[in-house]
Amino acid sequence: MDAIFLTSGDVIIDRRFEWARDLEAKGDLAAAADLLTQTVDLSPGYAAAWFALGDLRQKLGETGGAILAFEQAKAIDPEDRHGASLRLTRLGAVQVAMSDGYVRTLFDGYALTFDAALRTGLGYRAPELMLAAVRAARPDMTFGNALDLGCGTGLGGAAFKLFCKVLTGVDLSPAMVAQARAKNIYDRLIVGEVVAFLSAEAARHYDLVVAADLFGYLDDLAPALAATARVLAPGGLIVFSAETHDDDGVILRDTLRYAHSPTHVRKALAAADLECVSLDSAPARSEKGVPVPGLVGVARK
Repeated sequence: MDAIFLTSGDVIIDRRFEWARDLEAKGDLAAAADLLTQTVDLSPGYAAAWFALGDLRQKLGETGGAILAFEQAKAIDPEDRHGASLRLTRLGAVQVAMSDGYVRTLFDGYALTFDAALRTGLGYRAPELMLAAVRAARPDMTFGNALDLGCGTGLGGAAFKLFCKVLTGVDLSPAMVAQARAKNIYDRLIVGEVVAFLSAEAARHYDLVVAADLFGYLDDLAPALAATARVLAPGGLIVFSAETHDDDGVILRDTLRYAHSPTHVRKALAAADLECVSLDSAPARSEKGVPVPGLVGVARK
């Protein structure tokens, strides 16, 4: 059961929720779903229980019931902290962007174990791949103002710090930013949504923009790339990593991360008046020991 635990405010209802989680862990999905159905009958405003019920119904092959449960979870929690909209997208019911509330809640809960999970568990190597791509595009590796979009705990920033005079980081998750701040990598750190942040920054301000893993949480690249192009100085670079797939366009993978085709990325860069310098196939992480198809790209203002 993938639901984020958010209390109902009633200890008895919360115990029912945990009992259902235990039943699922033991493999009794039908009994867990029955218990959650009783739970939402008793507490119809409990979004976490509705989301968990949708998850179980989906696993049981009850698509219609799953859609109804996810719709209830989304209606109850306008921030959509559980990501019900993403589940509805996977079920073909809607096509929506990933909510800020979901991303913030996800990474706030992940912050303390993030570095170890990525480096050890997923073999994450996007920063190293991106650094090599930038070195190929700009061998002198000298940058004045640099910006790390979706900086997280600072894995990307750490790779580029030595080559930047001033390094700024921005991330939606306060807990992730707190981890980054403790590393003393950045000269400036901001908690905020990246497009809103970019829109408030001075134009032609940055020589380098780093976007490690950011595209996995964006269905539409156009707003972020257009806003990035506005703040890049002439000749400035953006380097990014992304998950990809063999068809065209963008898809939401079963990991609830977006994958963008190479053609889709090139078109998005061109629409933002960014010249694609390089776009290479390069898996930056693994899932269950299997490399995830990926892209590492550099574009120039």
